[in-house]
Amino acid sequence: MKSKNTFIVTGGAGFIGSNFILKVIKDPNNFVINYDLLTYAGNLNNLKSIENNQNYFFVKGDIGDSSKLNGLFDKFKPNFVVNFAAETHVDRSILNPKNFLDTNILGLHCLLNISTNYFKSHKKLFKFLNISTDEVYGSLNTNELPFNENNQFKPNSPYSASKASGDHLVRSYNKTFGLPTLTSNCSNNYGPMQFPEKLIPLVIINYLNNKKIPVYGDGKNIRDWLYVEDHIDALQMILSKGEIGDTYNIGGENEFENLHIIKIICDYLDNHFDKNESSFVRLVNFVKDREGHDFRYAIDSSKINKKLGWKAKVAFNKGIDKTIKWYLNNNDWLNQVQSRSYQKWINQNYL
Repeated sequence: MKSKNTFIVTGGAGFIGSNFILKVIKDPNNFVINYDLLTYAGNLNNLKSIENNQNYFFVKGDIGDSSKLNGLFDKFKPNFVVNFAAETHVDRSILNPKNFLDTNILGLHCLLNISTNYFKSHKKLFKFLNISTDEVYGSLNTNELPFNENNQFKPNSPYSASKASGDHLVRSYNKTFGLPTLTSNCSNNYGPMQFPEKLIPLVIINYLNNKKIPVYGDGKNIRDWLYVEDHIDALQMILSKGEIGDTYNIGGENEFENLHIIKIICDYLDNHFDKNESSFVRLVNFVKDREGHDFRYAIDSSKINKKLGWKAKVAFNKGIDKTIKWYLNNNDWLNQVQSRSYQKWINQNYL
C-alpha cells in the first residue's frame, strides 16, 4: 500500500490556503493538517465540504507557538510544510506594523526552526514552501519591465517589508542549515472565498449592498491579476518539480488599472440585475490615497514557464465571471463573513 504524503498547511483557513487544501485533498494519497489561528480572515466555512474527510485534520494554533508546532510535527511527521500563514493587508500594516512583524517574521522564524530540527532528525522526504508576494520588489513605473526573480527587493510598506524579511529568512535557512526550502512570489490573487477587504470581493459586496465603492487616489494604480486555481497549480508544480533553494515568480499576465477592474464588475452586475443606470458612476467614491501606495505591480513568470512548464490558464474574463458567480451563489458564506469584524473595519477605514 502506497504511503500517504503528509502536508502541514499553515494559514489553511484563509483564501489561498483553503483553495490549496481543497485541491490537494482530492488525491487520496495526501493527508492534510490545516494549522490556522483563525484570525479575522480565517474561515473554516471555506473547508466545510471536507470537514469530515478522513484525510483532513484541523488544529487551531499560531505559527509562533513552538510547543504546539513541535507536538504537531512529532505526531504527524510531515513530508511538506506549506506556509500561507501571514498578515496580508497593506492598510492594516500601516496602522499596526507590529502584528505583521510578529507573524510574518517572528512566527515564520519559529516555523523554520522547528522544520529544520525535524528535517535533521528524520532525514526523510521533506520540503518547506513559503508563499510570498510580488510586493517585496516595490513599485514599477508604466514603462518598466515586470519583476523577475533577480530584481532587488524594495518593499514600501510594513507588510511588504515583513514579507521580504521572511523571504530572506527562508533563503538563509536553506543556505546555512540545509533546510529544503522553496519560495514563491505571486501577483494579486482573486477567486472564490476571498475575504472582502480585498478589491474584487469588496466591489462585489458593496454593489450588492448598494454602498459606495472606495477608490484610492485617482484609481490608476495597476495590478497583475492571477486566478487562484492557476496559483494553486503553480504551487503544486513547484513542490513536485522545483529546485530546492530556488524562488519562482507566479503571475497571471493580466495588468489592469483598479478603476478598470471596478468598471468590469459593475457592468457585469448591472447586466445581471438588468439595471439601466451605471452603477460604476453612481457608486465609485474617490478617497484620499494610501500612504506609500505602490503604483504598479507586474510579474515576469518566464522562469516557472520554462523550467517547470507552468503557465496561467484562466483568462481574466473567464476568471472574473467565475468569481462573481460564486459570490452571487453563496449568500450564506457572504452573510457569515459580513457579520464578523470585517464590517467594522470597512466602516472605519474606507467609508
